[in-house]
Amino acid sequence: MLVLCEMRSANMVNSFLKYISFEKRYSRHTVISYQNDLGQFQSFIYHKFQADQLAHATQLMIRSWVLSLMDDSISARTVNRKIASLRSFYKFLLKREVITKDPTSKIRSLKTSKELPSFADETEFSVFLDHVSFPDSFEGRRDQLILEMLYGTGIRLAELLGLKVSDINESQSTIKVLGKRNKERIIPISTSLYNLTKSYVQEKNHVYSHDHNSYLIVSKDGGQAYPMLIYRTVKKYLNNVSSLDKKSPHALRHTFATHLLNKGADLNAVKDLLGHSSLAATQVYTHNSLEKLKSIFDQAHPKA
Repeated sequence: MLVLCEMRSANMVNSFLKYISFEKRYSRHTVISYQNDLGQFQSFIYHKFQADQLAHATQLMIRSWVLSLMDDSISARTVNRKIASLRSFYKFLLKREVITKDPTSKIRSLKTSKELPSFADETEFSVFLDHVSFPDSFEGRRDQLILEMLYGTGIRLAELLGLKVSDINESQSTIKVLGKRNKERIIPISTSLYNLTKSYVQEKNHVYSHDHNSYLIVSKDGGQAYPMLIYRTVKKYLNNVSSLDKKSPHALRHTFATHLLNKGADLNAVKDLLGHSSLAATQVYTHNSLEKLKSIFDQAHPKA
């Protein structure tokens, strides 16, 4: 009986994961996160409440799980993501008429402090880019392209990993990026970045001519690059940028957006470049711009 119940729960979860993958078009990373969250919750309610199906979960069970996560010092942001996973799952079951009442309807998200994006000082970062020394090798040129592409376009880590040589448009000096929920967007690139990309691709074709790898960024063996390679590369070079609190690929995305807004770029244009679905996600960067304006005001205005 228990095995049959576990199969039923597994079938429901699999149907849900297919739904968010193919109909909602969530990213692979998000789908894996939802799958892990549901698995953790199912394990919790089975061991604590002997509940053998996710469809039998109650509001009390969900609250107990949230409290246990908090007791384990899981961050409020992570807990909220797990709550969001359950909300999506039970709305799916409700829509499919598997359940008649949503157990997450009265579950509230935890309060979180607004964390401003970490970004590099514009002057310091420009000096860094002009003077950073990359090894005179294919790996060195690849590392340079990773940094220049992340800062020069603001693309996400997953988008960089998925970027293919065919996504580079020579005549338009643009790249085609496949973002969240498989939404495509076109991003212009500077002449220097295009030239760097072009010379890198030529060397890549020479070094790995036998592999015919279509991805732009490749690992040492010529295969598609992986997240940790990008993280290590970014951290290695950004350790010399003191104004950057977090040395990560996403910090370069934050830096890209902040520097554009500091130079007077239109907020809607930055939104489109970043691939945000709403303006609210982009507006967090305006705080950094306002802080810079206040600093300039305090230094320059005679009445400040």
